[in-house]
Amino acid sequence: MTLLSSLRAATLGLMLVVGLSQAAMAQETIVEALGVPGPIDFLGDSYGLSWTSHPTPDYFKQEYLQQGQQSESYEAMFMLDAITSAATPQGAADGQIAGLEQRKASDPMVNYKQISNPDTGEVILDFLLSDDSGPTPILEWNAYRYTKLGDGIALFAISRRAYGDDVEAFIGQLSQMRQDNISALAELDLPPVTPAE
Repeated sequence: MTLLSSLRAATLGLMLVVGLSQAAMAQETIVEALGVPGPIDFLGDSYGLSWTSHPTPDYFKQEYLQQGQQSESYEAMFMLDAITSAATPQGAADGQIAGLEQRKASDPMVNYKQISNPDTGEVILDFLLSDDSGPTPILEWNAYRYTKLGDGIALFAISRRAYGDDVEAFIGQLSQMRQDNISALAELDLPPVTPAE
């Protein structure tokens, strides 16, 4: 399982066993189902809707990429997920943390930090992953902002990656990048999310 597909399966702590085939990854028809067709502007970059999935009746996923980027080789991706059944931001973050703890056995780069906002109940989880199972090593950093959405939750996230020889420079920039991206994500005016029924 690739790093991207394992992240998709673990997002929101659901640990769903979802068979995301290459055909689904390369789907031509994108069905926008959350009322956020994009583009999404984040830190001066524009992210257009590139991929959607509705793996269960109460779970929606949408990915947004900069022009010219591909899901399998992106450098920056914005993600929006929603779960409409009963869930809390902290519960979703806890589920993701449990997945990261399990991953530590096979991924020595796993590291994470949680930031909670007691006034809003929101949680930001930032974490680092790596994958050296393929021909090109990948280092991936993510910041997930979990918010309340009715009885469920919405996830707004930024993911950044480096590949192969670029990993060392990525590590050197990681501290400042984390600060800039987490601050921008925390301050982002969130668009209204309206899951399709």
